[in-house]
Amino acid sequence: MFHIVFHEPRIPPNTGNAIRLAAVTGSTLHLVEPLGFDLSDAKLRRAGLDYHDLARVRVHRDLDAAIAHVGAHGSGRVYAFTGHTERSFADIAYEPGDALLFGCEPEGLPDEALRHAGVTDRVRIPMVPAARSLNLSNAAAIAAYEAWRQNGFAGGA
Repeated sequence: MFHIVFHEPRIPPNTGNAIRLAAVTGSTLHLVEPLGFDLSDAKLRRAGLDYHDLARVRVHRDLDAAIAHVGAHGSGRVYAFTGHTERSFADIAYEPGDALLFGCEPEGLPDEALRHAGVTDRVRIPMVPAARSLNLSNAAAIAAYEAWRQNGFAGGA
């Protein structure tokens, strides 16, 4: 359905939560190296509970490889989530196969990722002005469910 891409994630429970998110939404989770943990990390496994076998997870050596993969196996559209833009993620008309790209904790996406030629647009999740950021797995869930909702929760029950 959709591609959720974590660029250089560092906190195992956030990635574990994203594994669970991918499983329940029919999305594919893409992890761009280097990772800040080992995929066998107990905290990652605990956060993902028993969803590891139900989720599609791919690891890519770098952002170029991840974007090439989602381009070949998706819509070719990549939305980079950042606090450094004015366009709301809710203004996008998502299509099956779109990729939702998120940066690591706590820095977010680096400039070179935001400027990557494969990025279709930069979008933000609105927050009150005093807030700095959302938890990574929470942001991914908000975005994935909005994209899925716009597509009638295709494949869901």
